[in-house]
Amino acid sequence: MFGARLGAGWRHDYANVALGGGNLLILLLGLKLQSGSGWQLTFVLIGLTSCWAWYANLKRHRTVADTPTSRIASAPQGYVELVGRGRQPPGEGLLSPISGLPCLWYRYRVERRNGDRWEHVESGVSHDTFGVDDGSGQLLVDPEGAEILTSRKQVSTAGGYRKTEWTLIEGETIYVIGEHVTLGGPNAVLDKKSDLAALLAEWKRDKSALLARFDANRDGEISLDEWERARQAASDEVDRTHLDIRLKDGIHLMRKPAQGRPYLIANREVTALARHFRLWSWAHLVLMMTALAGLTLIGRGA
Repeated sequence: MFGARLGAGWRHDYANVALGGGNLLILLLGLKLQSGSGWQLTFVLIGLTSCWAWYANLKRHRTVADTPTSRIASAPQGYVELVGRGRQPPGEGLLSPISGLPCLWYRYRVERRNGDRWEHVESGVSHDTFGVDDGSGQLLVDPEGAEILTSRKQVSTAGGYRKTEWTLIEGETIYVIGEHVTLGGPNAVLDKKSDLAALLAEWKRDKSALLARFDANRDGEISLDEWERARQAASDEVDRTHLDIRLKDGIHLMRKPAQGRPYLIANREVTALARHFRLWSWAHLVLMMTALAGLTLIGRGA
């Protein structure tokens, strides 16, 4: 049976946990070397990794804390923060591969016991878009490239295998901060020149159809006048397509922003997420200051 572990978010913050484990290994290295230069190297490495982790968590804390929450119905285009309830998009729903239950997103890992160790067998993550509804409107969320924090974890151990799965499910609170774009609709950004060139290139690839449609004198060639008529027909077709796009409702989408800005998805409220990153930033700051204190003591004793 699966045991659902709905614990604190830090359990799934692998970067922070990995850095903590890495610092422990570095500390063990210093204990093994048992020399002044060895301890100096140890504290320098701990200080550098902790400084990087402190900055990364502080940046996320400030991003979450300082970005105002928008309503979906009135959200501007660009970098925004949204909070709503997870919704399955229309069509066939996503099923988690381990438990087989409906979900919005999953990540899983399968391990096999080898003596006193667990060896990796396989792992995977879903890439399907899912919906978020805040009462004012709905949009789709593309999880590709997102840093996803979820407290919903399930673990099962049977037959020498351990299966671990993290999910986001329908109906729970979903926090998203990233780039909001509207695809299609009256405000769609369309490039007629590019679309016209693509359509004409497509027509050229099917020469027989092009001749049947525009070779008026049936000489087997497209004259300049005939090509001009083809260009005009293509232009009219692109105009009709663009009009149809603008007359339809646009698709609102959250996706990974450009320029390295954080793209975060989490199943918690804004205040809880900001507190999560603040606590991690303080933890790494304490490690960084401890490393600096260790370097100072070694320097005085040299």
